[in-house]
Amino acid sequence: MSPQKATAKAQSARKAAKKGVNSRKVHKVRYTTTFHQPKTLHLPRTPKYQALAKVSSSVILKQPLNTETAMKKIEDHNTLVFLVDVRANKRHIKTAVKKLYDVDAAKINTLIRPDGVKKAFIRLPADVDALDVANKVS
Repeated sequence: MSPQKATAKAQSARKAAKKGVNSRKVHKVRYTTTFHQPKTLHLPRTPKYQALAKVSSSVILKQPLNTETAMKKIEDHNTLVFLVDVRANKRHIKTAVKKLYDVDAAKINTLIRPDGVKKAFIRLPADVDALDVANKVS
């Protein structure tokens, strides 16, 4: 590098150091007082688990309960007792019973047992006999 170029470079560096490097920064002019978030890329969802509404009915209704109290409910109150998926709601259970056993449910009561399993009491209409449906289930 020639001595003239070196001194010219040193002079420009001196000038830049004296003036500062941020002096040419221009602020963006905003014309409104409200800030609008910029639109970013929205990717489609890729769920790791299938939504419960799209799962088959046999996953929702796990198994019928056939204890003494469940049998008494079948005989006296026309009610079936099932262990169901914890994430299932009453509408899921109702459609699963309709799909699997071709029976409309009059009313559904649910509870979660202390061991963490959900139990559903499916009350059937008076014209349908729960004992016949229970025999079809077992």
